Amino acid sequence: MAGTKQFDLIVVGAGSGNSIAGDAFADQSVAIIERWTFGGTCLNRGCIPSKMYVIAAHAAQVVREASLFDLSATFHGANWPAIREHVFGRIDPIAESGLKYRRSLQNTTVFSADATFVDERVLQVGEQRITAPNIVLAVGSRPYIPDIPGLDTIEYHTSDTIMRLDELPGSMVILGGGYVACEMAHVFAAFGTKVTLANRSAALLPSEDQLIRESFTEQFGQRLDVRVHTMATNVARNGSGVTVTLEGKGAPTEVHADVLLVATGRHRNGDQLDVEATGLACDPGGRIAVDEFQRTKVSGVWALGDVSSPYLLKHVANHEARVVANNLLHPEKLIATNHHAVPHGVFTSPEVAAVGLTEAQALAEGIEVNVAVKPYSDTAYGWGLRDTTSFVKVVVTSDGSELLGAHIVGPQATTLLQPFVQAMALGSSPADVANNVYYPHPALSEVIEQALLDVTRKNP
Repeated sequence: MAGTKQFDLIVVGAGSGNSIAGDAFADQSVAIIERWTFGGTCLNRGCIPSKMYVIAAHAAQVVREASLFDLSATFHGANWPAIREHVFGRIDPIAESGLKYRRSLQNTTVFSADATFVDERVLQVGEQRITAPNIVLAVGSRPYIPDIPGLDTIEYHTSDTIMRLDELPGSMVILGGGYVACEMAHVFAAFGTKVTLANRSAALLPSEDQLIRESFTEQFGQRLDVRVHTMATNVARNGSGVTVTLEGKGAPTEVHADVLLVATGRHRNGDQLDVEATGLACDPGGRIAVDEFQRTKVSGVWALGDVSSPYLLKHVANHEARVVANNLLHPEKLIATNHHAVPHGVFTSPEVAAVGLTEAQALAEGIEVNVAVKPYSDTAYGWGLRDTTSFVKVVVTSDGSELLGAHIVGPQATTLLQPFVQAMALGSSPADVANNVYYPHPALSEVIEQALLDVTRKNP
């Protein structure tokens, strides 16, 4: 095609997609397109920096709660600029070195520009048109911005920008009740910001198991101003800050804050590629459909990660990238994506983690279940934590043959979840995991053993 540069492989998006073109592709000409910072959302404005902040926030909270353990300690504040520098002083060089490495490879061309389709498997990238027999779309997702009167007239933040604030704000309104909203609320509240969290649903983390979300919402409400069944109906500038009008069950109220964070969900980026020109389509949420091998309906066009996956999770995107890499190299021996037993975690205080079906989901599917709820306080380590609110909930089939789901709220939840993930992935029965595995005493993992023993005793 005249005026169009030919490659063997084009990867659009340098997050998980960047991992595809490894040494096995050294004999192919590769184009990698990244319009933003190399490394994608997780590295630069998502999972990794947020968790580095969370760890610091956990430390601040430990100091605040020292009296629980009969200790005297006082929290004197957070050095936000120093914390921010610790986070991005480590992350930014990684992004820069990743870009430098890719540019150093003789077989790889890096484009730092937007990409849109102009024909079947033909992309416009800046002033250049490029094509390849195989194109991988790994363009991720972006913060969803709701239609709120006045929002377009003020400065507000999303997860893309909130972690790079110059100063720790004295007050903040956060719109949303999902994992981004709750993690950022935990961070800023722990550092001393007065946080108001407004959520349209009846509870925070509405996709979690009912017991988990109810317990989490109650505990979170003890630390900051949580308003459920509440939505923002107007925002306006207020000096250097913002005024947010919130409407819930009572009369509307106005909340004044230094900063507004919009964390109301995410929108997949498929709608920004003009995919119609290559014969594809997106759903209203920007998602591109793929089959079990990560193929779109257009031959040679693949997609992975947030733009196509049912899971907006980095570990899922990484798995899908490995599947795509294999299938590009071995078209005669395709492997399918495994979306069984996909775990997720919410790194707040309390921490939340889950895998598999909630009790309600299992019942909705017509599955008869047994459940067990085991408090941390039933374990020796739980006594040491002086914990009264944390628990593990397991959901199994009524005959006890299959572990359907596990749900945890409390310290170390995301770590404690792993044995459940492995049991589900490997098809181990609840009885096997309860009786045929050692749980070191007196580690907190004994709560897993006790929950599984409880639920297996309920089976005939």
